[in-house]
Amino acid sequence: MNNDILEGDQVKDMNELEMRQPLRAVIVGAGNRSVTYASYALSHPDRLQIVAVVDPDEHRRARLSELHRVPPERCFVDLDDLLAAGDIAEVAINGTMDEFHVQTSIPLLAAGYDVLLEKPIGISKEEVMELLSAARAHSRKVMICHVLRYAPFYAEIRKRIAEGEVGDILNIQTGEHVSYHHMSAAFVRGKWSNKEACGSSMLMAKCCHDMDLITWLKSGVPPVRVTSSGGIGFFRSDKAPIGSGTRCVTDCRIEADCVYSAKKHYVEQNMWGVYVWRSIEHLGPSLTVEQKLESLRTDNPYGRCVWKCDNDAVDHQSVVIEFADGSTATHNLIGNTARPCRTIHIIGTKGEISGVMEDGFFTVRRPDPRPGHEYSEEQVQLNVSMDMHGGGDLRLIEDFISYHRGEAPSLSTTSLEDSIHGHLVGFGADLAMEQGRWIAIESLLA
Repeated sequence: MNNDILEGDQVKDMNELEMRQPLRAVIVGAGNRSVTYASYALSHPDRLQIVAVVDPDEHRRARLSELHRVPPERCFVDLDDLLAAGDIAEVAINGTMDEFHVQTSIPLLAAGYDVLLEKPIGISKEEVMELLSAARAHSRKVMICHVLRYAPFYAEIRKRIAEGEVGDILNIQTGEHVSYHHMSAAFVRGKWSNKEACGSSMLMAKCCHDMDLITWLKSGVPPVRVTSSGGIGFFRSDKAPIGSGTRCVTDCRIEADCVYSAKKHYVEQNMWGVYVWRSIEHLGPSLTVEQKLESLRTDNPYGRCVWKCDNDAVDHQSVVIEFADGSTATHNLIGNTARPCRTIHIIGTKGEISGVMEDGFFTVRRPDPRPGHEYSEEQVQLNVSMDMHGGGDLRLIEDFISYHRGEAPSLSTTSLEDSIHGHLVGFGADLAMEQGRWIAIESLLA
């Protein structure tokens, strides 16, 4: 029914009724991230209901449909089948791979869905701008899954900056330390190892969160230029130790002592199984040790030697950003660290904030010129979840529901426009690294 022909009280009653009903969502791309976001519906069925799933992979469709009791007629192989089913939901959660984000989101917007889209928005600045144009043309909302905005660590830092506790920001320093086992699984052996295969660079696949955080903390002050340098310093064939083979459990003489052993990581420690065993899921839900080892011996890409893969993802990269007010920011991406963590240090005109997200606290320091003092210090303790995004995943879903319904936005609310600056910084940084120069952000908007 068209609200334009209803009286004011009728519109109000309809809106209140809608607010009391769970938001209906379709899942497009039933991978690990979508499963995580959809889990909100299991604990809050009064707020969210998963009513359909789209994925070409039978096992992923079955896994998600079983969890959410999606009937077989609402399980679709491709997006065209979903769209042909008509108006079955208000929103879509798009968890497809990077190179499919824009090409799947535009038809959803045209069909009337608001979209929660996994990061990155797209794999090029042209794609990002195309999606923005489509969202505007169809008057739909697109929210990007920059979940770290919702982690208590970063949300509280943003709140204190907004309240002026450290004054105007002069410099931001962030770091993304990717552990040796995550680096080798996802960005050397795995599906984000090669830009041609996955569509995204290492910086955009792993650190578009950090580019977003930096530009979000500087909200209202646009970035004007960026430069960057980095490369593959370690995970390449000329760095392979003597005795290494092509596969860890086939022809490697140093496997027993190698910290990158596929057998150690994926069999003995059961790490990254959601990625590693996808090619043999058809063998059943409880794979034996021998089935896993046989897979690593033969055609499983996760069984390859980390120094002899087809990876082009950098294992270190540094980014420098300049903003319109003259302030600066740096971000360091480092693969292969012993401890995974994200670091931040913000220096303002009245004080500074520094911390490590995984520590569960940050420190606020202010100048203190009293005799015997140099600075005062406050430690801010937070209730930080040990999940990989600091507790932000389900808070993101809660905010998306509010955003869709037109409720007052939180400080973390991510509109598509809000997210573009961070992406342009990332695209510009990769271009700057390739060309060895500064890249003007304004030129990327042209």
